[in-house]
Amino acid sequence: MPRNRWVQALILLLVALAVRAWDFGNPVIDPDQQYYLLVGDRLLNGAVPYIDIWDRKPIGLFLLFAGIRTLPGNGILAYQLMATLCAWATAIVVGRAAKTLGASDRGEFGAATAYLLVIALVGGIGGQAPVFYNLPMAVAGLLTFQLPAKAAAGKTRAIVVSGLAACLLAGIAIQLKYTPMFEGAAFGLAHIWFLARTRAKWRHVMLAATVWAVTGLAPTLAAIGWYRAQGPAAFDAFWFANVTSIVLRRGYSASDLAMRLLGIAAQLSPLILAAVLTWRTRPRGGVAGETILVGYAWLGFALAGFFAIGTFFDHYALPLVAPLAILAAPTLGRSIRLLILTLGVAIAILIAKRLLHPSDAAGAYAVAHVVEANSGNECPYVFSGDTVTYHLAHACLPTAYAFPNLLAYDTEQGATGIDEAAEVRRILAKRPPVIVTSDRRLSIWNRGSLLAVKAALARNYRPVFTAPRNSWHTVVYLRNDRAFRS
Repeated sequence: MPRNRWVQALILLLVALAVRAWDFGNPVIDPDQQYYLLVGDRLLNGAVPYIDIWDRKPIGLFLLFAGIRTLPGNGILAYQLMATLCAWATAIVVGRAAKTLGASDRGEFGAATAYLLVIALVGGIGGQAPVFYNLPMAVAGLLTFQLPAKAAAGKTRAIVVSGLAACLLAGIAIQLKYTPMFEGAAFGLAHIWFLARTRAKWRHVMLAATVWAVTGLAPTLAAIGWYRAQGPAAFDAFWFANVTSIVLRRGYSASDLAMRLLGIAAQLSPLILAAVLTWRTRPRGGVAGETILVGYAWLGFALAGFFAIGTFFDHYALPLVAPLAILAAPTLGRSIRLLILTLGVAIAILIAKRLLHPSDAAGAYAVAHVVEANSGNECPYVFSGDTVTYHLAHACLPTAYAFPNLLAYDTEQGATGIDEAAEVRRILAKRPPVIVTSDRRLSIWNRGSLLAVKAALARNYRPVFTAPRNSWHTVVYLRNDRAFRS
């Protein structure tokens, strides 16, 4: 790498640290990654995902967090540092891919910097799954951008090797979350198209396509094979969690979805504008024109994955940021005003979020200390709160459905394979020493679960500790027959 590239990489690392270091050590950046860490930790202690601890994410994500959990510390800073390194490396790849689209040096650096800023806007400030899998997908995208030039030069063998690498990278990403299969399909189809363009024999194209498909599916097939080897019950649990339960989840109201979609569009709007301008000024033919068309195909398939989920939480937009930033790069390189607007808007929103939502880390640690001090050898129950409480309190789990939303929200009712309210009543019948809940007002409570918890708290528990959490409070209840230990 030329010296200026090393300098650029160092600057991007400093940007990544400047954006993310504020939250290093914060255990409650986002609910999802708290649970990934908990599952990874319990996996190391012998728990089997989907059986002993339930979720619908691919097992590869939990294996990643289990690996991170082997590093020193409680895993929180470790996963945040690992996520920072992945974000930084992805930004470098985004810049390199931008160059294949003809972006100037300024456009390359602007796209890479925009990637780091914008993923922080849309829920990627911590360790959400796309923060990790965007790296292999960006590398696969870079390989795919190189196809028009390889096809024009008749480099058949290079395209075959590129397809193997791109599909393997996509396959790894799919085991971190299933939606990259859409982008992986785009990369595979592009490789088939450009291999055929080299005038390779049709049977050779089909053979290569088959090998690529098997390579992309290999990590998921390995997971399926392992659960099959454990017996029918284990495989049924795996299949229900990873496939059936996904289509059983209830939707959100149209107004909620519209507001979330509008918020995402607003935060991505500078990149969207730049990408649209790149389309309007794109070369109309040749290798350069085809390369840009590959980029828009990638974005289109990424959008298909985004809309396939349909809930439009901000972090579901994370896979869109890399292709958007790459496609925006040629325009950002030409227009200093749009570059300043793109980076300036992102920085302003990040600062505003920081000022409006101070860290809840201290309160989360305090809650965990109270729970640990008052649970003894029994299992506490987090009905509405932070899953990381179990991890920080070194507590046993009262249920395999430890992610609070699974039992507390009606959006999950009927989608977990159990009677959620009955599971809550079973937990309460064991009289947990501590129950963690909140004073949040929501319209999506599972009414059966909520009524059971309220009745138990009124009969047998008293509040002993409260900590602020966003716009509400986390409340710790202690069983009446136990003396409070602060």
